[in-house]
Amino acid sequence: MADSQTFDADAHTFPVSAAFAAADLLPDGLVTAGPDGTVASVNRRAEQILGSASAQMEGRHLREALPLETRNGESWWDVADPWSGLRIRTGHREKLLQLPDGRELLVTASYLRAFKAGPLTAVVVGLRDAEGRRRTELDHAALISTIAHELRSPLTGIKGFSSTLLRRWDLFTEEQRLTMLAAVDADADRLTRLITDLLDVSRIDAGRLRIHEVPLSVREILRRHVDRAVASDRDEGDFTIAVDDDADEIYADADRLDQVLANLVDNAVRHGSGKVDLSASIHEGPTGRGVLISVRDDGAGIPAEQRRAVFSRFWHGPSGSGTGLGLYIVKGIVEAHGGWAEIDDAPAGGAVVRVFFPGEPA
Repeated sequence: MADSQTFDADAHTFPVSAAFAAADLLPDGLVTAGPDGTVASVNRRAEQILGSASAQMEGRHLREALPLETRNGESWWDVADPWSGLRIRTGHREKLLQLPDGRELLVTASYLRAFKAGPLTAVVVGLRDAEGRRRTELDHAALISTIAHELRSPLTGIKGFSSTLLRRWDLFTEEQRLTMLAAVDADADRLTRLITDLLDVSRIDAGRLRIHEVPLSVREILRRHVDRAVASDRDEGDFTIAVDDDADEIYADADRLDQVLANLVDNAVRHGSGKVDLSASIHEGPTGRGVLISVRDDGAGIPAEQRRAVFSRFWHGPSGSGTGLGLYIVKGIVEAHGGWAEIDDAPAGGAVVRVFFPGEPA
């Protein structure tokens, strides 16, 4: 089109060629049509999204060039009807619509009028690929599936033992009652941990994970986690602790640091062959000086091509057990402190997970 041509919308006039050139720079698809619905322009991104060249669409009516449908298969243009519908309509917010072949698109529209409630002068349609939303929906579906699966097992145990005790209390000995109550207590703790993990995932995703940093002794914390593992029938000889003298103090949220180390020690025990090494040292990196805590196991390790996915949601090791949220939460907590997390091969075989905490509070 020649530069002399202009487009008037709400009394704002500008060269059409300049508008079309700018449209090609947009990251979203853009389709414009005149007052009669005839397609006037299609930018490059719209061509990519629709898989159609602009020449195939320009000059055709929007109903034919862009046959959008609702989930029920109704024509969206019959529903929206910008040509003979209410003149007070100025467009619609983003909606999930589809093409006849089933491809989903996120669509917005503006109905340009010469003046308020005046006759239609143009229709501008914005298009986005729905792949991002589809991935989000799949993540949500995976989360719901994980929740359902993980909740069912402890709830089944709690329901079974409590119902049995209520119906047949007098038939059991004191020792049997205590055993069943201990199982109920353990399952309740498991439920609490799962709910805490899910809440933390929500906070991490929303950027609302709060921390309260105080000076802590790394040596004491590592010792406490080894004691917990030993209390759960692990051999104390399976664990080693090595903390450099200048790396004993760390600024961190006490509860969150416990959560990080509980996840790392549990992973090392579950995926290793028995031996777990815990260490802390001073680290000087691009982000400054801080404390580097390492947890090593003697298992099969993590293949290099999988390491990027280890800290994502729902990643499972070879055992396939657990929620797959542990390392995602570890990474979120450490980053909330201003640090980072990584996984690598341990020098003697197996995997080593390192978490870095800055020397000063975040």
